[in-house]
Amino acid sequence: MTELRPLDSGFMELEDTDRHISLGIGAVAIVAGQPPTREEFSAGVAAGLERNARLRQRVRRAPLDLTAPVWEDDPNFDLAHHIRWTALPEPADESALRELIATELEERLDRDHPLWQCVVVERLAGDRWAMIVKAHHSMVDGISGITLFEGLCDRPGEDHSVRGPRAEDRSGSGLSGLVAKGIRLPLVAPRFAVSVVRGLVPVVYAAIAPTAATSLNGPIGRQRRYVVARASLPEIREIGAAFDATVNDVALAAIASAYRAVLHKRGEEPTPDKLRILVPISVRPSDAKYVMDNRVSAMLPYLPIDIEDPVRRLAAVHDRISEHRAKGEAEAEKSMLSMAEWLPFAVVAWAIRLAGHFPQHSVAALATNVPGPRRPLTVHGREVLEILPCIPIAMRLRTTIAILSYHDQLVFGITGDYDTTPDIDLIAEGIEQGIAELLAASRVPHIP
Repeated sequence: MTELRPLDSGFMELEDTDRHISLGIGAVAIVAGQPPTREEFSAGVAAGLERNARLRQRVRRAPLDLTAPVWEDDPNFDLAHHIRWTALPEPADESALRELIATELEERLDRDHPLWQCVVVERLAGDRWAMIVKAHHSMVDGISGITLFEGLCDRPGEDHSVRGPRAEDRSGSGLSGLVAKGIRLPLVAPRFAVSVVRGLVPVVYAAIAPTAATSLNGPIGRQRRYVVARASLPEIREIGAAFDATVNDVALAAIASAYRAVLHKRGEEPTPDKLRILVPISVRPSDAKYVMDNRVSAMLPYLPIDIEDPVRRLAAVHDRISEHRAKGEAEAEKSMLSMAEWLPFAVVAWAIRLAGHFPQHSVAALATNVPGPRRPLTVHGREVLEILPCIPIAMRLRTTIAILSYHDQLVFGITGDYDTTPDIDLIAEGIEQGIAELLAASRVPHIP
């Protein structure tokens, strides 16, 4: 058995504080041809389980949450709990698929079993089918989630060894572990304190200081909407090369363009203090790629939705992201999470529950950029044509955006609250329009 890290267990605590949310994150593969038989597909998934022991493990909590929850082998594991088959109604097009994805984002995973599910969509227009892979955020972040997804696809010639629980021994559960943590905390805390405080002060201030009121932040219901925006990755890189920006800068500038357009349509002025966005930052080392857990920190920049010119808007995004990185905010949060591992779990759990009940008004959206598979993927010999990322909403964030690269495509998967984002298509359209404007500007000859 291994303990859940503080951030992993935090996602379970957060889900428990709000009956309207489900914290499953997913990837949807659009696959060419017809699906395999049910027997063939189950055999392929079973092979994937052999490479990742976490998929056979469930979460067990301690009485009164005195110690951290642990992953333990499910003694009654049954693969049938985790695979479901369905088909779309005619015309079985992308609109119908997006409705199904939205429904999947609403459903909570069963905590009596390992926290993942695979849904096979047997029929999709254009001689295609789909595979929806969903896992609880306590098990995976964006990068480990895509690694999990790849593990259920066909393997290349080279195979990785079985990837079970992480190598380090986190067996400090039980009363002895609790006592040991209490003894060691005064010894380890000082070495973190100075760097954490220096970097964390601006993050804490950003998280609690309310921004200008906006319809992007507020109570959410149980139903979801889901839409997709697509862009050419070579064209994104062309824009970045022209304006000395990263792929992430270009993506965030396009998102800023989209929210600017949405606010205008809603009759709201896109002022400089209206859209603070949560941008997760991976702190996962390369040797932990196959470990199923969360290794993320975050930044909280304002998006420059008040700037009308798309090139100036991109420059502002680049400068703001660079400034936040220079402040060391992501590293400070990483250090804070490391220090949390030395605290008694009950303290951490109650702190997260309290934060979950606190109605935050400072953050209006979330955008996470995950590098997708570099190699072409297949499922039972069928080509994976594209991958659509999908993530949940919570904490009064009425929309979230997952950005994923695969082949020469960058896909923006946009999740919204059903009741408060009936215009969610405007976000997808705004992203594509924002990229088109930047691409056109990048191809205009510039006088040196």
